[in-house]
Amino acid sequence: MKHVILAAVATAALLLPLSSLAATTPSASSLAHQTCSQLKQADGATQFAATYGTNATKSNAFGRCVSLDVPAAKATIANASKTCSARQAADPAGFLTTYGTNGKGGKAGNEKNAMGKCVSSTVRASQVKQAHAISTAAASCKAARKADAAAFVAKYGGKSSNAYGKCVAALSRTK
Repeated sequence: MKHVILAAVATAALLLPLSSLAATTPSASSLAHQTCSQLKQADGATQFAATYGTNATKSNAFGRCVSLDVPAAKATIANASKTCSARQAADPAGFLTTYGTNGKGGKAGNEKNAMGKCVSSTVRASQVKQAHAISTAAASCKAARKADAAAFVAKYGGKSSNAYGKCVAALSRTK
């Protein structure tokens, strides 16, 4: 029994630092997951499955969406990192004032993880902007498809099953 409790305490002690790191800088897969959740909500479950699902039951739609979006999520994180590096180089003191909030004022550790906080907040801002672009694009595509389905399919794809997804992708990139 003592070994089980000791193992549980040791595991919790190891996971605590990992969870605090995960909360500051998002991963590409978590960003892709958020984007696909936004797409699924904007499209509706049926349309989302038709757009991204490839097997007979379309049950792989969410996983396929995430795997297709991971490269874009990696690019978003890389761009945020570059932006934060430029901010830090331009005004190091201002950067620490804005993002260096670990610890209590005047104590050591106040500047730790300022870069991670900057990247995280920049990525969050990008996600909010992307969510708005996706919902606007989805509404525009639904209206266009409803107005003239044949012209919609002709403009956005040879198959009606993927025309909607192509439309949302094209319009959300331009917004």
